[in-house]
Amino acid sequence: MDKSVLLADDSLFMRTWLKDMLNKGGFNVILEAQDGQEAIQKYKAFSPDILLLDLTMPKVNGVDVLKEIREYDSSANVIICSAMGQKTLIKEALHSGAKDFVIKPYFNHLITILKNI
Repeated sequence: MDKSVLLADDSLFMRTWLKDMLNKGGFNVILEAQDGQEAIQKYKAFSPDILLLDLTMPKVNGVDVLKEIREYDSSANVIICSAMGQKTLIKEALHSGAKDFVIKPYFNHLITILKNI
C-alpha cells in the first residue's frame, strides 16, 4: 500500500497516537504539522497521498487549510479528524472537498476509510 500521509494537528499527543495507529495499519506517516500554516507549506512541498487534518489549529484553521489545499490540488485526499463534531462544520468541510470526517477520538474506522481512498 505505502501511501504517504501528512498529519496536521496542534496536539503532539494526537499526532503521536494517530501516527502509531496509521503505521500499524500500513500507512507511511512522512510528515507532521502542528498548525495550519505548516500543513499548507508541507502539503505543497511534499504532495502526500493523504492529509489528516484537524479543524481547530493555530495560525490557519482546518477549513481554511482545506480550501487552500483544494485550490492548489483539486484531487487532494483530505480527511478531517476533529473533536468538533458540529453538523455545520462537518457540512462545510465536506462541501469544501474533504473526503470524509472522523470525530476524535472515535478512530475505529479510520484505517478502513484511508484504505478506501
